[in-house]
Amino acid sequence: MTAAAKVDPTKVQALIRQAAEDIVLPRFNSLATHEIIEKAPGDLVTVADIEAEHFLTDALSSLLPGSRVVGEEAYARDPDILKRFDLDAPVWLIDPVDGTKNFTKASETFCMMVALVEKNRPVMGWIHDPIPNRTAFAAEGEGAWLDGIRMHIPSPPKDSAKVGLINTWYFEEPKRTALRLAARERFGELVSLSCAGQDFLAQTLGTRHFSFYRRLWPWDHAPGTLLIREAGGFVARIDDEPYRAGERVHGLLSAPNEAIWQDIRDYLLSTF
Repeated sequence: MTAAAKVDPTKVQALIRQAAEDIVLPRFNSLATHEIIEKAPGDLVTVADIEAEHFLTDALSSLLPGSRVVGEEAYARDPDILKRFDLDAPVWLIDPVDGTKNFTKASETFCMMVALVEKNRPVMGWIHDPIPNRTAFAAEGEGAWLDGIRMHIPSPPKDSAKVGLINTWYFEEPKRTALRLAARERFGELVSLSCAGQDFLAQTLGTRHFSFYRRLWPWDHAPGTLLIREAGGFVARIDDEPYRAGERVHGLLSAPNEAIWQDIRDYLLSTF
């Protein structure tokens, strides 16, 4: 029996919502200065991140005995934690507050994410949007759901109306600047939400249409990658290597379908 077969997704959703209601939301728009810590220049963590991750780490470990946990804040203390992906045990991924900088500014563009990974492959994923209290869930081969309603990515508009993200820092100059200028002409809007979970959720709902990420962090990208795939979209590394949740590599592109993915990939890799 796989690890995923032993997990009741409604129990995980209940735990995430409990962490949101008891730990995260009470701090929304009410953080004291000492409750916001700078891990590195521009990289923030709050007491809400830390306490929610502790709660979910204990709860998810108990829910699936023998599993390991990799949390964003635990990684900040011990980067070697990523070696847990090399073991046979299933791994829980936790992003207790994705979009922490937004959260500290009382912006609603933040979320909470959890994924279950087996053999470096995301097999279950949850993205919880705390303010409207909605949760997207996906399971490998079983589809994507938003509070019990099946999700299918809508047909996207033409390029001039597409909204997305292209992290041009993946490329060296002069291509970086040339691509940045050209992409602004081709697509309708290029803007970062500073919250990968909200970005992936918006793509699944059809209000955003593609994203190209440079740096890959497992807690940022594993849940959304699974959600988009199970809703009918296409996500892959542009170097043609398979996406593995635990690998710290660069270059992940998501799109509403494989044809659009290939078109945008060719555009990104073209010479300007």
